Amino acid sequence: MQKHPEFDHLQLDLQTNSSKFRVLVGLTGSVASLKAPLLVTQLLEIPGVDVRVVTTDHATHFYDFAEVPVRVYTDKDEWEMWSKRSDPVLHIELRRWADLLVIAPLDANTLGKIASGICDNLLTCVVRAWDTTRPLLFCPAMNTAMWQHPITAQQVATLKGFGYTEIPCIAKKLVCGDEGKGAMAEVSTIVDTIIQYLQKPAE
Repeated sequence: MQKHPEFDHLQLDLQTNSSKFRVLVGLTGSVASLKAPLLVTQLLEIPGVDVRVVTTDHATHFYDFAEVPVRVYTDKDEWEMWSKRSDPVLHIELRRWADLLVIAPLDANTLGKIASGICDNLLTCVVRAWDTTRPLLFCPAMNTAMWQHPITAQQVATLKGFGYTEIPCIAKKLVCGDEGKGAMAEVSTIVDTIIQYLQKPAE
């Protein structure tokens, strides 16, 4: 089987962008994924930052690939880029590439998967293989009733126990019409939080 051409592109980026701060954005199946183009665009405006996106299949329902100005990796890419034993594995290559992972939005389903150690798609495999000495930020986003379910607080606490950083959700009128807490943090808040990590001295 011929190697997927995008894999060569990934390798080239690893060699040429080493001086940049590399941000990997994870998208999950929340309507807040419609903000992906805005989030990526604002991250690219930060000097010295490189960005890639890993999306779940359900997240793609809410945004247009053409509006995201960077490479978006899907579950299909994981399988197409690997054809034989000596080929690198995409979720490991992305984990090595990224200096910071931000999951924005993190829906209830993927929250539960990560808290339980489930890794059944590209994004959750990246998370399971993540180098915990590097920052992982997560931005919960779900319906208010789902946010208020007792298991949600337990799962968020589990992720914090792994060393991950929560960017808390906010209260507003949700797309579904309900009003209350559960909306993803504002894009400006997410970007400002990431900038703080750029400004931290290297250890």
